[in-house]
Amino acid sequence: MSDSTPAGAARVLLRRMFDAAIASAQPALCVPPLLPAAPRGRMIVLGAGKASAAMARAVEDHWPGPLSGLVVTRYGYAVPCTRIEIVEAAHPVPDAAGMRAAQRMLESVRDLAEDDLVLCLISGGGSALLTLPTAGMGLDDMQAVNSELLVSGATISEMNCVRRHLSAIKGGRLAAACYPARVLTLLISDVPGDRPSDIASGPTVADPTTSADALSVVRRYGIELPAPARAALESGSGESVKPGDARLARSRVCMAATPQMALEAAAAVARSAGITPHILGDAIEGEASDVGKVLAGVAIQVAERGQPFNSPCVLLSGGETTVTVQGSGRGGRNVEFLLSLAIALDGHPRIHALAGDTDGVDGQEEIAGAYIASDSLSRAWSRGLRPKDMLANNDGHGFFTALGDSVVTGPTLTNVNDFRAILIEDKAASEARR
Repeated sequence: MSDSTPAGAARVLLRRMFDAAIASAQPALCVPPLLPAAPRGRMIVLGAGKASAAMARAVEDHWPGPLSGLVVTRYGYAVPCTRIEIVEAAHPVPDAAGMRAAQRMLESVRDLAEDDLVLCLISGGGSALLTLPTAGMGLDDMQAVNSELLVSGATISEMNCVRRHLSAIKGGRLAAACYPARVLTLLISDVPGDRPSDIASGPTVADPTTSADALSVVRRYGIELPAPARAALESGSGESVKPGDARLARSRVCMAATPQMALEAAAAVARSAGITPHILGDAIEGEASDVGKVLAGVAIQVAERGQPFNSPCVLLSGGETTVTVQGSGRGGRNVEFLLSLAIALDGHPRIHALAGDTDGVDGQEEIAGAYIASDSLSRAWSRGLRPKDMLANNDGHGFFTALGDSVVTGPTLTNVNDFRAILIEDKAASEARR
């Protein structure tokens, strides 16, 4: 598709908005302004998440004094550091490398003093990367739990409630282990609502939920738990650190980047191109296919009725949808959303869209997301593809890869959740081109 065509120009603009969203959350930009003054004692850096290695590099580049530390990130997301050790581990299902890193972090904060400072660099993905099962559980149990959660249809908040209560390091436990040292946590949020306890399952923040809440999630979604995991929840032995705990009195949290900031960066790109942006929300949740149908209805109302907005405009949104996996295809929540959107739009001639995960990985594919245009369905049919069947099989990546419409960024070194942009062209201008 030529960039000189209307559809090509729309694709270029959508990609520019996505790139701006990612760029706004780069650690090199958002971390340095939040660095604290040097402590009297030691400076120790710990971190977990897809952006944590890049965050560590930003700290090293702007910290003149001595420091040491350990950060765990996803395979392929390491950034060279000289004073902070970077470990790579598996995501979204944890592995032994992540578990060893978590054990070493807890060991590194033993016997800290009041004058010491622990700088924690936490971003999305940390729930899987920073894995340390509670007493009585093994790595295989945590792998089974994560695999079940990922296909259950539970929200990220619900999944992380379960993870916190089966962990020896999440749910405030890492900060509690650092006491009496000061703890400053810099967060790059990938969760709807930017709740610190949900970002990487909150290793340094108090958790108001309980083991009973976690069991409710398990029952609600029919999640099959290994016997040791169920025993931990039923006994309450995995209870997390609660608000008001004295060990967290010297722990502070700062947001370095959020989905809202990313959407505002994309909106600025739209305005510069003469397109009015409308941010629908940064915390939209629900089944990805259902969200696709709903936003298709909104986009069509804009295109045909000028309600609630006039065209040309772009509808921006973020958050984290879910996919209850029923099929065996190559899926991800962003391509699931897009395929559902395309089917509901039914080839509308003036609506284009892009959706992608700002970490560059949608589902378990090294693909961030995809584009759709008015001819997406017709091109699919001409290739013998059946869009509705592929949606039922959760095969969004298979669909968009076949069309050549996947969006591939490579590791972005950040993570501020999903990005969705629906571009609606002006009706008069579109008719004039015909």
